[in-house]
Amino acid sequence: MHIRQLTPTYAVSPQIGIEDIQAIADAGFKTIICNRPDAENPPGLAATVVAAAAKDAGLAFVDNPVTHQGLNMDMVALQKATMDTSDGPTLAYCASGTRSSIVWAMGQAKEMPADEIIAAAAAAGYDLGGLRPQLNALAGA
Repeated sequence: MHIRQLTPTYAVSPQIGIEDIQAIADAGFKTIICNRPDAENPPGLAATVVAAAAKDAGLAFVDNPVTHQGLNMDMVALQKATMDTSDGPTLAYCASGTRSSIVWAMGQAKEMPADEIIAAAAAAGYDLGGLRPQLNALAGA
C-alpha cells in the first residue's frame, strides 16, 4: 500500500487489501472510498470484502466504482459528498490511484483553481494536466 496525500484530508492509493485496513485506521483515516469496480479484482479484493474489514476497524466505507469511460458527475458528487461528510481524513483507492485523483479533481473544480488541483496531484505523482479544460469548464459551470 502506497498512500499519497493530495490534501491534508484526502489521500489516494493503489489497490488496498484487508491486511492494510488496520494501518489505514492507525494513520488516522476515518473513511475509505473504493473507486475500483469489482470486475477488475479477484473475489478477495471485492468492495464488500474490504468494506467488511473497514467496518470491523471502525472505518466508514463507500463504494464508488469508477471507470475512465464511465466517469460521470454523479460519481464526482458522491466522492465529494463522502469527503465533505467524513468524520476525518478520507482515503480513496483504485488500481493505481489515478481514477481516485481524477474524481477528486473534478469535485474540487469549483473550490480550487485548476493550477492548484493539478499541482496537488503532481506532487502526489499523478499528471492531471490533461484535465485542465474540464476543470476550467466545471469551475465556470
